[in-house]
Amino acid sequence: MQQKDVIVVTGAAGFIGSYLVGYLNSLGFSQLVLVDDFTQEKKWPNLDGKQYLNKVERTHFFEWQQQHPGYINCVFHLGARTDTTEMDYAVHKKWNLDYSISMWQMCVANNIPLVYASSAATYGGGEHGYTDNHEIVKALKPLNPYGVSKNEFDIWALGQRQAPPFWAGLKFFNVYGPNEYHKGRMASVIFHAFNQVKEKGSVKLFRSHNPAYKDGEQIRDFIYVKDVVSICVWLMQHQPASGLYNTGTGKARTFLALVRAIFATLQAPENIEFVDTPIDIRDKYQYFTEADMHKLLAAGYDKPFYTLEEGVQEYVSNYLSQGKFY
Repeated sequence: MQQKDVIVVTGAAGFIGSYLVGYLNSLGFSQLVLVDDFTQEKKWPNLDGKQYLNKVERTHFFEWQQQHPGYINCVFHLGARTDTTEMDYAVHKKWNLDYSISMWQMCVANNIPLVYASSAATYGGGEHGYTDNHEIVKALKPLNPYGVSKNEFDIWALGQRQAPPFWAGLKFFNVYGPNEYHKGRMASVIFHAFNQVKEKGSVKLFRSHNPAYKDGEQIRDFIYVKDVVSICVWLMQHQPASGLYNTGTGKARTFLALVRAIFATLQAPENIEFVDTPIDIRDKYQYFTEADMHKLLAAGYDKPFYTLEEGVQEYVSNYLSQGKFY
């Protein structure tokens, strides 16, 4: 990645994509081509003040690329249908599998390095653990169509004889941070909990329906979006062995710890109420996720991750409390 090179970011108006655009700008990269569905006005503020060359509608991108041969230096493919409550697999197949296959094939044909977003949702209930070992990918049983579509692409990618000169599929765990205002129900627990504290002085957490876990002690690997984009860019710049890489902190924390960090940041008294997990997601709910980060660390990534308390403090104080974007 040289500063004069053109970088493509898909999903560029979304949460992680727009943060990546801002992060690349901060590193001196402005030769960016942004790809997304730009008809969604609620995403537009995510790109305010960002520097880039061009915006291309996702449905026109491959046609656009053919008109600009040799133009692209690398691709960050973060665009996806990410709604885990969307149960129509055809929707996820179109955007998360078929579109990603087309992106891969374009990168192969033009010798372009590719970093793409997979998901920790591929691990399902965690029966096979949370290690980014290629040997277990075909055995994984995701709990929803979104996770299935992401895993199907991972399987497809691992089976290809022809690959981009470098590629990495990043299994994002629970990402939180600025620029997720538009995500509605799919925004992070931190986003929703902050708004509940500000509006009502209390937070609602899902009650445990699993006897192995007490209420609020469901455990997730929460990772601050700044760490996620740091990993994306590090992989593209250093290009270690191609393959799947977990993108978490490696240190799972409870939802109770998360909301307590929010109360502490806001200097508000703790007030937590437990409610039943919605029926439509109850049998698909992950009670434990924790990324095995050995592969990325062994590849040479050595930046310390934000702790949950550090990430919540920065997100709440610098962004949510002020209604600011990154």
